[in-house]
Amino acid sequence: MPLKGIKVLEMAGLAPGPFCGMILADFGATVTKIERIGENIFPDCLSNGKKSISLDLKNERGIEIVKKLSMKSDVIIDPFRKGVMEKLKIGPEDLMKTNKKLIYARLTGYGQYGSFADCAGHDINYLSLSGLLSLFGRHHENPIPPANVISDFGGGGLMCALGIILALFDRSKTQMGQIIDANMVEGTAYLGSWIFRSQNVAALWGQPRGKNILDTGSHFYNTYETKDGQYMSVGAIEPKFYAILLEKLELTEDDCPQFVDFEENKRKLEKIFKQKTQEEWYKIFDYSDACVTPVLTLDKVKNHSHNKERGTFSLDDDETLIPNPAPKLSRTPGLSNGSRYSFTNTGEHTLEILAALGYNSSEINNFISSGIVYSAKKQAKL
Repeated sequence: MPLKGIKVLEMAGLAPGPFCGMILADFGATVTKIERIGENIFPDCLSNGKKSISLDLKNERGIEIVKKLSMKSDVIIDPFRKGVMEKLKIGPEDLMKTNKKLIYARLTGYGQYGSFADCAGHDINYLSLSGLLSLFGRHHENPIPPANVISDFGGGGLMCALGIILALFDRSKTQMGQIIDANMVEGTAYLGSWIFRSQNVAALWGQPRGKNILDTGSHFYNTYETKDGQYMSVGAIEPKFYAILLEKLELTEDDCPQFVDFEENKRKLEKIFKQKTQEEWYKIFDYSDACVTPVLTLDKVKNHSHNKERGTFSLDDDETLIPNPAPKLSRTPGLSNGSRYSFTNTGEHTLEILAALGYNSSEINNFISSGIVYSAKKQAKL
């Protein structure tokens, strides 16, 4: 696996940080998650493939353990707001002074400087400041955030993982670590580069939200309800694909011209798609170049023929559907072993990690009894 041998410390957080750590773990890195004792509000659904140690980070001995771990690590993922790690005395200057090869990845909403750097926020806020949220939604409706996928996971976790990979590549040449300032506003904006750079293409944009070709303004790039209350997606942008769409719908260009009367054509397609079930439409459009596909619900994606052939999804040990690592590498693919996808319990590997740092059983048991660490397992017997 491409990241085998790389050791990562992930300071436990929500959404983007765990996703970044999961990506690294899926491609071979050893990821150790440092969790604060008693601060697990939500279950970490992205802890698969990681080890967990639970520490009291307000205690000097707990901080000492983090510093020891950092000395043996290649990467640390910091998901906290600016200054939090410095107050704990495990900021970049503290840790990189003794480990010059350390890559210190700081993943925040607004970055390490700027007027909003100290502010709290969530995906919807970062998405709105990036400018992209203003483009999502139908005409005459409020902007609609697509859950928390874009900023948390695309502009945040994925961009941070990219930054780490780039820093590791640079380190292979310079033998020097560096600080990564990954933030979700800039990451989301960069993710939307094509949208920003294409704004002057009049054929695509220039109309209010929900009135452009790619934002539900057109009839040939939209979704339609079927007879059984399911949906089909239509993306027949190019004329040659649009011609196939019309043929499958038993229409002509005169019946439904591509680049005029968008609203009237939407109404026509709405009536037509409601005449058959999703399964019936699926059989009509399957394997054609009409660019029409069923809108699959999460309980159906695993059984779609293409997804089955590609091995896109697996079931974890708890029978939960999970996407397999992507992209696929020909020699060193990510690991899709089902057992790897089990949740990691808080403090599950505390004893193992402390022992690997050289602490003896007496020291470890003292840590546990004094509340410096938490272990999901019984006390050490080394």
